[in-house]
Amino acid sequence: MSETATRFYVVKKGDNLNKIAAIYGLTLDQILKWNPEITNPNVIQIGQRVRVSAPESSGEYQPFPGADFFVPDTASPIIEAMGNRLIEEHCSAYPGGPDDHWSDADRASYVKWQQKLGFSGRDADGIPGRNSWDKLHVPAVLTE
Repeated sequence: MSETATRFYVVKKGDNLNKIAAIYGLTLDQILKWNPEITNPNVIQIGQRVRVSAPESSGEYQPFPGADFFVPDTASPIIEAMGNRLIEEHCSAYPGGPDDHWSDADRASYVKWQQKLGFSGRDADGIPGRNSWDKLHVPAVLTE
């Protein structure tokens, strides 16, 4: 995976864009360029995700990690990136936003995605499969 893979930061209480930029050694202009949905740099919300590395323009998507990856004890930035994509696709069942732990909310959100793709019954069980995963275009993330 390239070092230009997309990385996200989830806004916490007390954060502002200048602080987030400083944490990652970026400028405010870089943050704003990578996050065009932020129209007012003085207004961000707790739980909002902010891109802090090159966006998807690198053309890299997260490879399918396999269905066995999506179990209750899994914690990975891949899960959070997936959740953010599900939100972008209007397939959210998250009460407050995704995190890096696989949860019932992730599974319920993924069911919505599978149904949006036309899957039903056992094919819409909330566990990602290669076909639905590849169509979601989860940006590649650094998993250090």
